[in-house]
Amino acid sequence: MKKSVLTRYRVMAYVTGVLLVLLTLGVIAKYILDMNGAADFTKIVGIAHGWLYVIYLVFAFDLGSKAKWPVGKQLWVLIAGTIPTAAFFVERKVSKELEARVADEVPAGASA
Repeated sequence: MKKSVLTRYRVMAYVTGVLLVLLTLGVIAKYILDMNGAADFTKIVGIAHGWLYVIYLVFAFDLGSKAKWPVGKQLWVLIAGTIPTAAFFVERKVSKELEARVADEVPAGASA
């Protein structure tokens, strides 16, 4: 597995996680605090999160298939983008697990 597969998953996990936290705060501001402008903010962030979550799903599925994860673990990683702050914790756990595997692989031209 290439390091780029892990890197693009990590980037999308952070982007999706940040947008989901912002969306959650926007929903709280809109429905609980009844703040002006929260409806527009929630609409824009919701659309951005929705589209970027689809990209996150593609990258997470690609990572899981290359890492040969069982279905349960794959589903947990995919669903993490829908639970506020879960993407950060899952990303950290996945990165620790897979960084060792990526580091152990020797590039084709590096063997002496």
